[in-house]
Amino acid sequence: MPNPTAAMLVIGDEILSGRTRDANMHYLAQELTKHGIRLSEVRIVPDDHDAIVGAVQVLSAGYDTVFTSGGIGPTHDDITAEAVADAFAVPIGIRDDARAILQEHYDRQGSTLNEARLRMARIPEGASLIDNPVSAAPGFTLHNVHVMAGVPTVFQTMVASVLPTLTGGAPLLSQSLRIARGEGDIAGPLGKLATAHPEVEIGSYPFIKDGVYGASIVVRSPDGAAIDAVIHELAALFPEAQ
Repeated sequence: MPNPTAAMLVIGDEILSGRTRDANMHYLAQELTKHGIRLSEVRIVPDDHDAIVGAVQVLSAGYDTVFTSGGIGPTHDDITAEAVADAFAVPIGIRDDARAILQEHYDRQGSTLNEARLRMARIPEGASLIDNPVSAAPGFTLHNVHVMAGVPTVFQTMVASVLPTLTGGAPLLSQSLRIARGEGDIAGPLGKLATAHPEVEIGSYPFIKDGVYGASIVVRSPDGAAIDAVIHELAALFPEAQ
């Protein structure tokens, strides 16, 4: 059976404007790979209700699971929760359990659970909460969509909470060789090798070092023995490989 698939939806004008560098995709990809889930697509959309709704609907239908990041805070432009509710045509409102979590958190801090902070207790009907031990405000899961904060430390704890609930596959293993030749020189034999070994993925990633063109060839598969076999063939084809 093929490994389960996942998609990620990154939400935020600050990402698209370049003001904020997204770190969550890199972290999620690493964690999913360990869990045997293939991250197959990543989309970035602005803080726009219709864009979020459309992306959630397409990704939810196309992949086994979807992770979103961003847009669930207390400010006016945090619209992800409502958009996800609308994507599945369910109502949204203040949830008592989410309110209780926030109330306890702000009481402990000596702060007030004001109207703005209470926005973070809006949860779509039928969703389950995702624990947030960092800043208390929960994420939520609705159908196969896991809605998470954009702050990397919070996002990471939410991923750690969700991953054990997902069915994974065999971890995707990889090995690589560096070849000090341009891709144009190695493309022919590399393409034949890829055709002969459909059981593995072979990727070529070019680089320039000290004025020399080269490529890192990465072989991926859940099958370690298959990777070893292809690496040996690569080494025989390109004796200069490292």
